[in-house]
Amino acid sequence: MNTPSFLSDITPTKYNVLSLGAGVQSSTLALMAAKGEIKPMPDFAIFADTQAEPEEVYDWLEYLKTQVPFPVYTVTNGDLTEDSLTLTTKQRETGKGVKVGETYIRQLIPLFGISPNGKKTAAIGRKCTADYKIRPIHKKIKELCNIKRGQKEATVTQWIGISWDELQRMKDSRDPWAQHRWPLIEKRMTRAQCLSWMQSNGYPEPPRSACFYCPFHSDEEWRRLRDKDPTNFAKAIDFDKQIRKTFKQSNEQMRMEVYLHNSCKPLSEVDFDSDEDKGQQVWDFKAECEGMCGL
Repeated sequence: MNTPSFLSDITPTKYNVLSLGAGVQSSTLALMAAKGEIKPMPDFAIFADTQAEPEEVYDWLEYLKTQVPFPVYTVTNGDLTEDSLTLTTKQRETGKGVKVGETYIRQLIPLFGISPNGKKTAAIGRKCTADYKIRPIHKKIKELCNIKRGQKEATVTQWIGISWDELQRMKDSRDPWAQHRWPLIEKRMTRAQCLSWMQSNGYPEPPRSACFYCPFHSDEEWRRLRDKDPTNFAKAIDFDKQIRKTFKQSNEQMRMEVYLHNSCKPLSEVDFDSDEDKGQQVWDFKAECEGMCGL
């Protein structure tokens, strides 16, 4: 099988690092490497914890650590849930001292909204991937791979578990000290083929890796949460209420109502079994342009 032309510029580097989302694709990638089906062996893997994954993901991560011969590090940039609900007050200094300014909320996750004129918006804002996945992973890579300030030479190959059916999520590294590699793309493996590989090699099926309230959930995934993970579904309903309440307390941004579901209804009122509230019909991580979530 010929290597696709867009992968031809990948060259050997001193370090090989696996970005581990602890979902289907990256878990398959880790286990294939452990079996020697993808080479060279990664020096280590990194899992970026938003502190909002379902418990089954954390349980799976612990299991995965026992199945691979390389170290798996967990990094975090804080609690995404708490940070998404935190109000910040701007302060500006005047000649008479500090004057309190406007209160605002950081737009960390993608939200749907209704503007004052009644028009629905697409998902607004999103820094969760950059701030809670990419940054902590890069910080740990720099530490472990001795990346120098201003380094221009690529000494790290970062493995990312994008599968063949999500080809459009591939992005080159923005950092000169690293290059991206997509071994599942090289093998033309789809997500379904990853699941088949796991089964044929005697591994359990990995859980989906995503924050339990991710607005990129498809309706199918919301139904799965409702029916099979009622605890996290209840937490998502509460978060949906809380983030709307928090936005209303913001002087700067509450010119619109915000929602987790693109029907722009409270999550507790969405009928996921009818066409009336029809929302996303696919697991929309294809809209996640950095290729770091849900893997």
